[in-house]
Amino acid sequence: MSTPEMIIVETHGATGLIRLNRPAALNALCDQLMQELGAALLAFDADPAIAAIVLTGNEKAFAAGADIKEMKHRTYPAVILDDFIGNHWETVLRVKKPVIAAVAGFALGGGCELAMMCDMIIAADTAKFGQPEINLGVIPGAGGTQRLTRAVGKSKAMEMILTARMMDAAEAERANLVTRVVPADQLIAEAMKVAGKLATLSPIALATAKTAVNRAYEQTLTEGVKTERSLFLALFGTPDQIEGMNAFAEKRKPTFRG
Repeated sequence: MSTPEMIIVETHGATGLIRLNRPAALNALCDQLMQELGAALLAFDADPAIAAIVLTGNEKAFAAGADIKEMKHRTYPAVILDDFIGNHWETVLRVKKPVIAAVAGFALGGGCELAMMCDMIIAADTAKFGQPEINLGVIPGAGGTQRLTRAVGKSKAMEMILTARMMDAAEAERANLVTRVVPADQLIAEAMKVAGKLATLSPIALATAKTAVNRAYEQTLTEGVKTERSLFLALFGTPDQIEGMNAFAEKRKPTFRG
């Protein structure tokens, strides 16, 4: 892969860190950025030395939305033929490892949708979330009407999507949109701390748990419990299950190998 121009990729121990890096455009999401992001996410996902991924922006913006200058000339036939949004913009959904969004500043439109595609959102106290697409004569197109509604409920999602009202970090935490809120100067450290905890756990158990939780959004309770049960039973006999339960019985810390 060529050197990316719109993201910064770092490795910190078993954590992959990806920074969106279009500061002059408040990290607006364009095709090139999303292609680079997708490639970096898949590379970390394929790297056995990486246990978790942190995705962030800068202090002003996680991502202030899609790049409208790039989008405004698209036509309906073109977006259908190009599979706009579906092509490159949802790669994070294919990642098996935990992905943590560390959000400071604006997470609007596609930026909010990208954060919601991640497995956890840790927000700085400066974070602001919103779906302002209605101001452009369109609606959210990368899952905003669906994931936001599932996170915060119909009434609050309807208000945000119909009026473009932004939600600050404190309200986002109360509404269950974010995992937790931390001071802005502690955002990356807290996200890396969570990723470091994940690095001590069984990779196969983490991937399986992630699958089970995601299925909760897609199935009835009865079907979801059946899925959970089959995934739970499938872990029996794996090296990490044997090690984890033996370590508990022997009162020692387990050493998971994946």
